[in-house]
Order: sequence, then structure tokens, then C-alpha cells
Amino acid sequence: MNVSATPHIRSNESTSRIMLLVIIALLPATGFGIYNFGYPAAILVGVSVATTVLTEFVYEKIMKLPVTVSDLSAVVTGLLLALNLPSSVPWWIAVIGGVFAILVVKMLFGGIGQNFMNPALGARCFLVICFAARMTAFTYDGVSTATPLAMLKAGEDVNTWNMVIGTIPGCIGETSVIAIMAGAIFLILFDVIDMKIPAAYLITFVIFVGLFGKGGWDAYYLTAQLAGGGLMLGAFFMATDYATSPITPFGKIIYGIILGLLTGLFRVYSSSAEGVSYAIIISNLLVPLIERFTVPKCFGKGGENR
Repeated sequence: MNVSATPHIRSNESTSRIMLLVIIALLPATGFGIYNFGYPAAILVGVSVATTVLTEFVYEKIMKLPVTVSDLSAVVTGLLLALNLPSSVPWWIAVIGGVFAILVVKMLFGGIGQNFMNPALGARCFLVICFAARMTAFTYDGVSTATPLAMLKAGEDVNTWNMVIGTIPGCIGETSVIAIMAGAIFLILFDVIDMKIPAAYLITFVIFVGLFGKGGWDAYYLTAQLAGGGLMLGAFFMATDYATSPITPFGKIIYGIILGLLTGLFRVYSSSAEGVSYAIIISNLLVPLIERFTVPKCFGKGGENR
């Protein structure tokens, strides 16, 4: 028998079911990314997922641990990693990223639920550091080109409608706001994610960019900032990761505000046009501190001292 303190909260949800719902929710963005960038994107998705699953399986076999690949968390990590890669990177970069995500960020810290940052984003940032030129080179229709965010930062005009649809250069799964939001709505309807984090994130980001960005409160500028880069994918699919986000209601709001401030800071003041990945992993590191100061008080006499 497993004996634990009350209260007991029971649920029919399982890790594998939640991960399956996330995979289904990512299918629109994945499908559009493959349509938008062609077979190189499909190869990267397949290689990334296969690498993460195989890495977890081999590690658990070597360490004589129960094999947990059936919980589908490694599949989600591999899929998210692939969606955060430019379609032009060679397949071996996806392999390195997948091994780093599972082995270094996840398994060496205890496996699912014990990782201190989002494994896919941790791997992406690692790849950007190691292979900066390849990870920041984007092609579209066979032509090397700048992303709309880079053009916006340089003061050039961008087509916001194309950004919403997704017919733009960028990482495989981040270009189409429509596809991302279709998946996000699916997760919300199935109660997989809490809207506190995405809402606090996006509202804070818009306020920051409106106050300090070059375009101010211009609707065209704000729409481009929201639709560009990995903001929407990050807000709904990675910032909401159970293991690396706060569990307290007020903590989720604070976490979202920090995310919005950091993303706005990186986009407005740094040399890079993007900043979502670094904003999320830095905020992940602050989660234990956020939870410490936002834990609700216990009921009963003396609860405020506990």
C-alpha cells in the first residue's frame, strides 16, 4: 500500500494520455511545417522523435531501470525539438539535440517530472550555442532569407497575414499561428493546459513591446511581434510544461509575467530578433523560488506559520 497524507486528489488522467493529447495537438503545426518546408522537415521530425525515444530506451536498459518510453513523453520532446529547428539543418544536428534533451536535461536529473528545464528548449539552446550559423540560417522555397522578426527588427516591412497563415521562413513548427492555435484550443478543451500561463505571458509581452518597442502601440507592429518567431508555440506548448512550470495558481501568473518581460527584453534590446527559448528556460530555473513564495496558506489555526 502507498500511504500518503490527505487530502487525496484522484484523477483518471495518466501521463501517456496527456502526452498523447499533446501529440495530437501538435499535429496541425507539424503537418503545416512539413507542407511549408517539404521533405527535409519530415526527415528532421522523424529523426528527432526516433532519437529521443531510442536514447531514453537505451539509457534505461543500461541503467537497469523500468522502460518508460510507452508514456510518450520522449515522443513529445522529440517532436517539440524538431518543430524548433530550421528545416535546413542536417539530420545529425537533430540527433545531437535529441540525445542532449533526453540524456542530459531529462534522464540524468531523474527522468520525467524531475527535469529542471524544458528538455526540447534546453536542447535547442545547446544547439544554438554549438552550431549558431546552422541554427540561425533559414531557407524558404530554396532561397536563404531572413525571418520576418529579423526584418521587423531591421525596420523593414513584413506581411502580417503571411505570418498568421505561416507561409514564411522560420523554424518548422513555429510559422503558422492558425495551426498552433488549433492545437492550443484542443488542449484547452481537454483541460490539458491552464490558460493562466499563456494569458499572463502574452498580455505582459504585448504591454512591454507596446511601451518599449520601436513600433509602439501600432496594431501592425504588435501583430507581427505576436505572430513572429516561437512566441505562440512557446506560450501554449512549452511554457505550460507540467514539470517545469509552477503548480500554484498565483505562481502561474507570476511565471507568465516573467516570461513576457524576458521575451520582450530580449526582442527589443538584444541583438537577436528572438528570445522565447531563453526566456522560458531562465523562467524554468525560477520556478522553485516562485512556488516557495506563492504556496497557499494552510487551513486552521497556525496555518500562516506553516
